[in-house]
Amino acid sequence: MKKLMRRIIGATKDESFMHIIENIEVLVSKTLSIFMVIVILVAITDLGIFIFKELFTIPYGKFNTTLYKVFGLFLNILIALEILENITAYLRRHVFQVELVIVTSLIAVARKIIILDLEKIGGLDIIGLGVAILALSISYLIIRLSNSKDAG
Repeated sequence: MKKLMRRIIGATKDESFMHIIENIEVLVSKTLSIFMVIVILVAITDLGIFIFKELFTIPYGKFNTTLYKVFGLFLNILIALEILENITAYLRRHVFQVELVIVTSLIAVARKIIILDLEKIGGLDIIGLGVAILALSISYLIIRLSNSKDAG
């Protein structure tokens, strides 16, 4: 009887501890969400200022040279939005969505390729980025196929 009572008390303590940990996880996730929203708003402001300066200060015809920088800034915001989506998905379901993490990684690698200066980077680095894209794409395909089989 005493052993049963100890198990019940121990289980109650474990449940209380896990409840405290879950509350801390939720608090951290909410704090990260707020910070991510601030980062996104600052990034959008930075993008707006950059575009305004480029349109009105650079001589006509030079905007194409900074277009890659603009694409990089846009993709930075998309990456931040994907990270925010990951955090909010965790808050809703308390599960990390691997598919979102892979999509965010694909966007990050695509951003790196878009802003890549081919004159300053070696062939091995380009091969590495290609391998990263291939691995992430295969991972994404596997997850999508497994998710569609689970749903169907």
